[in-house]
Amino acid sequence: MQPSKPRRKVVPANGEDSADKLDQLLLSSAICNNEDLGPFVRKAFTSGKPDSLLHHLRHFARSKESEIEEVCKAHYQDFILAVDDLRSLLSDVDSLKSALSDSNSKLQSVARPLLSSLDAFVETRNVSKNVNLALESVRTCIELMEVCSRANRHLSNDNFYMALKCVDMIERDYLDKTPSSTLKRMLENKIPEVRSYIERKVSKEFGDWLVEIRVVSRNLGQLAIGQASAARQREEDLRIKQRQAEEQSRLSVRDCVYALEEEDDDGLAVGGGGIGEEGKDGYNNGGAVGFDLTPLYRAYHIHQTLGLEDRFKHYYFENRKLQLTSDFQVSSMTPFLESHQTFFAQIAGFFIVEDRVLRTGGGLISKMEVENLWETAVSKMCSVLEDQFSRMQTANHLLLIKDYVSLLGVTLRRYGYPIDALLDVLSKHRDKYHELLLSDCRKQIAEALAADKFEQMLMKKEYEYSMNVLSFQIQTSDIVPAFPYVAPFSSTVPDCCRIVRSFIEDSVSFMSYGGQLEFFEVVKKYLDRLLSEVLDGALLKLISTSVHGVSQAMQVAANMAVLERACDFFFRHAAQLSGIPLRMVERNRRQFPLSKARDAAEETLSGLLKAKVDGFMILIENVNWMGDEAPQSGNEYANEVTIYLETLVSTAQQILPAHVLKRVLQEVLSHISEKIVGALASDSVKRFNVSAITGIDVDIKLLESFADNQGPLFSDGDVDQLKMALAESRQLINLLSSNHPENFLNPVIRERSYDALDYRKVVTVSEKLRDPSDRLFGTFGSRGARQNPKRKSLDILIRRLKDVS
Repeated sequence: MQPSKPRRKVVPANGEDSADKLDQLLLSSAICNNEDLGPFVRKAFTSGKPDSLLHHLRHFARSKESEIEEVCKAHYQDFILAVDDLRSLLSDVDSLKSALSDSNSKLQSVARPLLSSLDAFVETRNVSKNVNLALESVRTCIELMEVCSRANRHLSNDNFYMALKCVDMIERDYLDKTPSSTLKRMLENKIPEVRSYIERKVSKEFGDWLVEIRVVSRNLGQLAIGQASAARQREEDLRIKQRQAEEQSRLSVRDCVYALEEEDDDGLAVGGGGIGEEGKDGYNNGGAVGFDLTPLYRAYHIHQTLGLEDRFKHYYFENRKLQLTSDFQVSSMTPFLESHQTFFAQIAGFFIVEDRVLRTGGGLISKMEVENLWETAVSKMCSVLEDQFSRMQTANHLLLIKDYVSLLGVTLRRYGYPIDALLDVLSKHRDKYHELLLSDCRKQIAEALAADKFEQMLMKKEYEYSMNVLSFQIQTSDIVPAFPYVAPFSSTVPDCCRIVRSFIEDSVSFMSYGGQLEFFEVVKKYLDRLLSEVLDGALLKLISTSVHGVSQAMQVAANMAVLERACDFFFRHAAQLSGIPLRMVERNRRQFPLSKARDAAEETLSGLLKAKVDGFMILIENVNWMGDEAPQSGNEYANEVTIYLETLVSTAQQILPAHVLKRVLQEVLSHISEKIVGALASDSVKRFNVSAITGIDVDIKLLESFADNQGPLFSDGDVDQLKMALAESRQLINLLSSNHPENFLNPVIRERSYDALDYRKVVTVSEKLRDPSDRLFGTFGSRGARQNPKRKSLDILIRRLKDVS
């Protein structure tokens, strides 16, 4: 349903005409001003008068046509005037045309001979150009053939670089100029073939060099490490000479020794023409061992010329990396102890070669690549050492490998390679090595002690004396004795000294060249353990299990005295090998590390002697304690003991040092004194009289006389100490013989004269002392006699001491 149209308002006719005119004027104005006619169109369709719009547009078009016509009429007049002007010029043009035709005819008639001459000239010139071009082509071909001939000659002589230069010249200078297409196609095919042939040829030479350099590297590494070992040996020899000079100056400043210093012939070769020296040609390096880099540098140069430099660098690095990886393989079929030198020499030679390539290869390998290879090698060597060291149970094997690794480190450090990681591995296994070394020494010491016959060592020749005595500085005099010479020690002493000296040298050898400059404290620590734990323990076991007689105990005690001097030598020797001045060692002198064994030996000897003395002291039971007269020459037991002690001293002084003999005699005399006091205080002696005391006094004087007779062996102070060993019995007899025994109660007198006495023993012994008047069947007349003042004093002493107790 359509909406109803709005109703229009009816306007008078005059109004409609004026509106149409207005619309027409507005439309004309909009068209003249190039305005948008959209509003007029919408208005016409909205008002429903599209026909009126079309009418206005047609009216506007008709009005413009008249204007156009007027403009065309105005311009037509000008066009007519122009046509008239052109017609007036036509006659002049015709006259000019005829004049030009006449001039052309004359020119052609005159130039015809010249044109024929010019054609002949052009033809001749073309022939000349063709001849010259042919000559140039022939010349070019001749030069090309000469270059090709040179290239073939260089190829046949394996002079690949010059051949490539010829090929490059052909490609650069002749290939585009070649007149023959056939020849050009041939050259375009052959030039790549020649380059490919040269590349294959030098690659084969380089491959052969890669195979050969592995063998050369192993020999090179062995030679380099051998030179490092020789240099180290020279340093050791120099240190030995310095130690000898130091020892000589220490012993006597005046006794100077002069000697010519020998210079090794091979010393110059180490620093001068050694391994890896570059030859004059820039390629041959270390020709003494076939260290030739010519094939490598030639291949590198050829690949540079071919424009394949980066590819060859990568190829070289990867192949060398593969070779290094294969060098890391440790054969499980061969013990590492047998193959370790080859293993490390191969790696050393590899990096000596790489160092030379880095420095002379012109960028063939970079420093970073070499460092990466070295880091890989160090990591692998550390893991191999860790694995092999963990399996080893022999100290000598560990030392051999450590020495070779340290030589490897010294060798490669000269070429700038860091070796701290390798040294760290060696230091890490320091404790294990010394534990194995201690274990080995423990077995050797046990065997040496088990073989000891407790007999003095006989030396028939001077070299035996030098080997067994002087080499360990255990001599007591600088005068060489007459031979045959019977030493105061048994064969155990030099055997143990050799074991300890070997331990020191092995320990210093392991600690030397391990990155630690001052290692004497470490060596001293393990030396202390060897002496105080291993040797001291073995000697204690020997003393407790195998020593059964006085002669054996005396020999062991004599050995301990010699070992005490040897221990000083051990620490001096360790200091010398460690590079420490002897004055520092002597300043920090340590306690004797074998003190337990020494004390045990002396205690055992003293115990056996005491047991022997006890056999004589049994005779004290035969003493007449209530006799009327004292024996003038002493009791039987005292004489027997004195004779035994004199015999003992005459034997012991041959092997025992004076201070040891003094300590032993002091223990024995002290024991004798205790036995005498013990006999007086024992229950077996009920009572005794003054005569018995006088007899005991004579006995003690015999023993004191024995001590005085040792003056030639001991100093006055030592003799006094021997006599002081009899202090208890001497003071007791002096007290019993004193006229005023109660003086014992005076603290000053007791401290001065009776300090060794126990008041309980004094009471016990004093109660047994009887006067002659105290006999069981004394006369009745004596009962009323006055009491002896001495007895009275003694009774006061007994009573006062009992009160104190």
